[in-house]
Amino acid sequence: MDPKHEKDVETSSVSSGAAPRVEFYDPSKESVWTRVGLNFESFKRAPGTTGGQVVQGGNNVKDLERVMADAPMLQQKMKPRHLQMIAVGGSIGTGLFVGSGNALRNGGPAGILIAWILIGIMLINVTQAIGEMSILYPVSGGFYTLAVRFLDPSFAFAMGWNYVLQWAVVLPLEITVAGTTVQYWGEDIMPIAGWITIFYIHLVIASIFGTLGFAEEEFWSSCLKLLVVVMFIFIGIVCICGGGPKNGMYGEYLGGKNWSNPGAFANGFKGVCAVFVTAAFSFAGTELVGLAASETPNPRETMPAAVKGTFWRITVIYITSLTIIGLLLPYDDARLLGGGGADASPFVIALDNAKIYGLNHLVNITICISVLSIGLSCVYAGSRTLTALAETGYAPKIFAYVDKSSRPLWSVVAILAFGPIAYTNVVAEGGTVFTWLLALSGLSTLFSWLAVCMCHVRFRRAWKVQGHSIEELPFQALGGVYGSWFGIILIVVVLIAQFYIAIWPIGGMDSDPRVVAETFFATYLAMPVMILFYVVGYAWKRTLPQRAHEIDLDSGRKSWLTVEEMREWRAERKRAPAHVRIYRMLFTN
Repeated sequence: MDPKHEKDVETSSVSSGAAPRVEFYDPSKESVWTRVGLNFESFKRAPGTTGGQVVQGGNNVKDLERVMADAPMLQQKMKPRHLQMIAVGGSIGTGLFVGSGNALRNGGPAGILIAWILIGIMLINVTQAIGEMSILYPVSGGFYTLAVRFLDPSFAFAMGWNYVLQWAVVLPLEITVAGTTVQYWGEDIMPIAGWITIFYIHLVIASIFGTLGFAEEEFWSSCLKLLVVVMFIFIGIVCICGGGPKNGMYGEYLGGKNWSNPGAFANGFKGVCAVFVTAAFSFAGTELVGLAASETPNPRETMPAAVKGTFWRITVIYITSLTIIGLLLPYDDARLLGGGGADASPFVIALDNAKIYGLNHLVNITICISVLSIGLSCVYAGSRTLTALAETGYAPKIFAYVDKSSRPLWSVVAILAFGPIAYTNVVAEGGTVFTWLLALSGLSTLFSWLAVCMCHVRFRRAWKVQGHSIEELPFQALGGVYGSWFGIILIVVVLIAQFYIAIWPIGGMDSDPRVVAETFFATYLAMPVMILFYVVGYAWKRTLPQRAHEIDLDSGRKSWLTVEEMREWRAERKRAPAHVRIYRMLFTN
């Protein structure tokens, strides 16, 4: 069955018959300046939803117009290339380029591979679950809104606000990191406050362009990040084989010498536990594809490629590059100790060792652009989740305001308002301020992934109890419910590892109880904060989880294909040539 034909049928069915009962907003009737958000008219409230999401199997619903109107206020501006690059390169940043050096020092080359492979497998299951649910329900707020429906509104309230707070706090941190990254070329060029101002203005200007500003910036920055990582992988292979410049450290065969001396593991089991935590946070932002699904017109076409792109990012980008780094650098390299910019990046250190001049500057430019890219992701993810909180009654209604250019205006302003906190790093106490701000929401990424997996388990249960077949689903998660259970178990293991490292850090517990308490709460404060938010949410709304047969499976649903229609579609796909089937299996649906 041709998806294009489905869309044509649905559109004609809406336009035929009686006059429409729902007034859809048509942005194409506005001026181009309004659509891109560059005039005063663009800041006015959008009069209604555009109904721009494709409804699959529209001939199977009684009131198609109502189904089309049950859609986010945000417009569907994202193109397939945007969604795919957000999935493939969106969260590649300081976690890989800089944080991997700290991970290598703590865990050794074998430790980083074990941690990243296990967390990568967990994340593949998380994104598969996101794909299955967001194609069926491309709703505003993504996994937060689904958690309200499938889990418990009080838990969703706690998780949603923790998620918003995480991105709001990370924004000024990323602005500061961008400033310190530029200082790699000289600290006397401009004071750090000047760089903070420049980068903050850059993010504000990009945010004016709304969804397209974020999507285009993510697309091109992801292209650069992928280019640099792939280039490094090829250079690394040549250097490991002894093909580097003769005046460098890789002029003769290196092989696996660093795995035997100083060794494969740096701090044994405790080191691997510490790297688990680093690996988990290096993938933060991967779940953004679930938020972006509501801003693409046909998630059934675009989401499968984005979800499978996550697998290729984990295997080709993370695992391969970390293997190369583990072979090129010993974990006891003095330059891996401390530092937070390009000088502590294992990518830069390896290129310096090889005496390949110039590429270290390219890597530093990439780090800077990556940091600004993540800063814009902070605004995007934080504002969309805050808007969803307002739409579900868990935040002030003003944050549900969406203007004619599809910007959740006051939510964007609220997140950007945290940017000037970056100036606290100008003074000595700035680091302490950030430590405790980050501690408030430091585990929110794990809570979000846990919510996705739990949502998927509950969704599948409700789908079965209410008489549906999994054959109706336009996209099925690779591991099914078992994959989500595996994800839940791994996330719990990471939380336990985080707890273990918080109490018994590498190097041993401090003799001062006050230092021990500070170290623990700096790492694990988000857990009691999450519990407090849950208690507040329950006391406010007095809601409990619904039974499987009570869960609403129809609101926001955009696929109404029957078992017979899906079987016909799959049979048609099986008749394709072998090379087409292989390509679809690896990269699309």
